[in-house]
Amino acid sequence: MKTPPSSIGIVLRCLAPLARSARAVLCFLTVGGLLGLTACSPSESGKTAPPGNAPQAAAPAPPPPQVGVVAVALADVGLIEELPGRIEPLRIAQVRARAAGIVQQRLFREGADVKAGQVLFRIDPAPYEAALASAQATLARAQANLSQASALAERYRPLVAANAVSKQDFANAVAAQKQAEAEVLAGQAAVQTASINLGHTTVTAPISGRIGRALVTEGALVGQGEATPLAVIQQIEPVFVNFTQSANEALRLRRDFEQGRLQRATGSDAVLVRVLLDGGSIHPQAGRLLFSDLTVDATSGQVTLRAEVPNPGGVLLPGLYVRVRLEQAKAANAMLLPQQAVMRSNQGDTVMLVGADGKITVRPVKVGGSNQGQWLILDGLRNGEQVIVDGFQKIRPNQPVRPVPWSPPGAGATATAPRS
Repeated sequence: MKTPPSSIGIVLRCLAPLARSARAVLCFLTVGGLLGLTACSPSESGKTAPPGNAPQAAAPAPPPPQVGVVAVALADVGLIEELPGRIEPLRIAQVRARAAGIVQQRLFREGADVKAGQVLFRIDPAPYEAALASAQATLARAQANLSQASALAERYRPLVAANAVSKQDFANAVAAQKQAEAEVLAGQAAVQTASINLGHTTVTAPISGRIGRALVTEGALVGQGEATPLAVIQQIEPVFVNFTQSANEALRLRRDFEQGRLQRATGSDAVLVRVLLDGGSIHPQAGRLLFSDLTVDATSGQVTLRAEVPNPGGVLLPGLYVRVRLEQAKAANAMLLPQQAVMRSNQGDTVMLVGADGKITVRPVKVGGSNQGQWLILDGLRNGEQVIVDGFQKIRPNQPVRPVPWSPPGAGATATAPRS
């Protein structure tokens, strides 16, 4: 005989299907949550979510700075000086009126080339022709008197030997003859003077060269009291170039010669000079050094030099200011560096080099002076070394750098680091 179910048992049997459904829902929610946590974990999402005490990863190092460098190539460097100079004519002559009178003709073209002896002006010759005629007449009268006095003296000579005339008369005749001879000589001198004055009425060129503008015109009265300037002739083929050099620089070069640091320039270019015109162009004809002034100008401290330069076509005009390029000596095993590459101080001159390991080192050097806007380095460098020229604002000693070839501004090379 079965026992009737209690009320509690009836309730549990009714809730059993619901319990099984609740456990299924709870299990589904638990699995979905685990999958969601796995998808959002830091290792899968790529997001950094370190614990509070974990260290952060280090940032990457910056690239080494870029610097412009030049490679050292030691060689014999010619010491070229550029000095200010001025063109002067080889010869200069002032044409002056040596005869007083009225200018009748001007027989040249201003600015033209003239030859020595060429007629330039004509002055009224009439007064001088008359003076010449008068001198010739006086000479003729003196010659006539000389003939008469000579005849009388010759006639008295045998008579005085025979005591036919007195010795006093013979002495008077001889004196008259000598006086007549003196008058003839004076007349000849007067004729010569008149001829010279007449010749001065035709003004000729004393030298060959280029004549300037006429200082007088036709109808001008010239030669009254002084020789009136008429024109100026300058010989400009070749020309002189006078230039100066600092006495201290000349002494420094001489000292370097004596100590063997510099060698004198050899070959055909040893005494040649080049003339630089306005705009940087070079005169095609080279000149030669003539002399060096042995004294120093007390006011400027300069030594004067002179060169003779061919001037075909008259390109170089007198008074023109030019620059003279002169090679004075050669420095053996030397190099020219841009001035910004050398750091000068009271402790000495130094440069920065890029070593084989890419790091910067500082090297003392010996500077021999300035040459064409660059420093001449006489000692302290070796072939193949890389000298820093650009990019100093980003570097320091023992720092690794990235060297790139440097080119002067305007050379069309690839741009390097900004110049310091």
